[in-house]
Amino acid sequence: MRPPDQLHFALDALRGARTRSLLMLLAMSIGVASVILLTALGEGARRYVIGQFEQLGTDLLVMLPGRNETTGGPPPLFGETPRDLSLEDALALRRHRSILRIAPISLGTAPVSWRNREREVTIIGSTRDIFPVRHIRVARGRPLPAIPPPRQLNVVVLGARLATALFDRQRALGEWVRIGDRRFRVIGVLEPAGESLGLDLGDMALVPVASAMQLFDTASLFRILIQTRGKGAMAQARRDALSTLRARHDGEEDVTLISQDAVLGTFDRILGALTWTVAGIAGISLAVAGILIMNVMLVAVSQRVPEIGLLKALGSPGRLVQRLFLIEALLLAALGALGGLLLSGAGLLLMRHLFPDFPLQPPLWAPLAAVAVALGCGLLFGVLPARRAARLDPVQALAGR
Repeated sequence: MRPPDQLHFALDALRGARTRSLLMLLAMSIGVASVILLTALGEGARRYVIGQFEQLGTDLLVMLPGRNETTGGPPPLFGETPRDLSLEDALALRRHRSILRIAPISLGTAPVSWRNREREVTIIGSTRDIFPVRHIRVARGRPLPAIPPPRQLNVVVLGARLATALFDRQRALGEWVRIGDRRFRVIGVLEPAGESLGLDLGDMALVPVASAMQLFDTASLFRILIQTRGKGAMAQARRDALSTLRARHDGEEDVTLISQDAVLGTFDRILGALTWTVAGIAGISLAVAGILIMNVMLVAVSQRVPEIGLLKALGSPGRLVQRLFLIEALLLAALGALGGLLLSGAGLLLMRHLFPDFPLQPPLWAPLAAVAVALGCGLLFGVLPARRAARLDPVQALAGR
């Protein structure tokens, strides 16, 4: 029997039991689609998190007050530390050639009001350098002025959502708003933006760092953002920053430096492992579909005993009978894999429509691996029924035994 005849014979066998074949195709299609869709979700989560970190730049160091070895846990966000970070500490870091920009951060919440409208938001005190360091863009007006950090100036840049809440469609630039018990002149409005690492950029106000420190009656900084001169200068910038703070803090290394690049690498590894894990879980469904093919093919062998006996009586060797059943199993797996690819494509289009900001894209290996595993399962679990069919005695098979 020629290969085209063998393929035609297997297709006729599948068409002869359409309900059974469709159920097996559905099981295999769902298995393939689940592998692709789940890996797309895992890869999408990895790309989303990496994109959020890369918005801040991979040449960024974040200095926190307190040392994580001091208490055995992470540096405290609020509360007592061995020594607070001061504005003078931040200014002292500017003298190093490895450091490009410094953005001291003073953080708090306060009501922002204009006429009879008021909104409680996050107030960030910093310098003009925070805009290139954090990749913050101004839609209207201008950013914070380039004034010496210790100088106070009652100007504010509003987030897009905050400006809309206070002024609606009226012009915000040039107006005076009240933050806490002080008045600030609006000089800019930020571009609409979502959250960035937990900070809602649309619902905040930016003021000069000295003005924020006076507003919140504090002499300490929340953070110091350090932008280095490229990734190659990260190690030197870390050494320079730590040595400067050690000298200023009586020889104590009571600060913590976090590298954006290190955090990014950690999340990349965690989410990459998650993608492989969900792919393995989804792959179990392919094994289940393969077992279903084996069981159904075993039933098919028992139902087609006279047909097998006729083939062997006409001189077909056992290996040909075995090959015919293997081709049938592989056809089921291949058609099921094709259906899974189409089903996953439709699912990806739907999810991209529902979640346009989420980067849903399966890794290249996912569809290839899903199809390969589907074909492998079809071949592996088709061997037992094919061997059973090949071992049947032609005389007994013709008699239906």
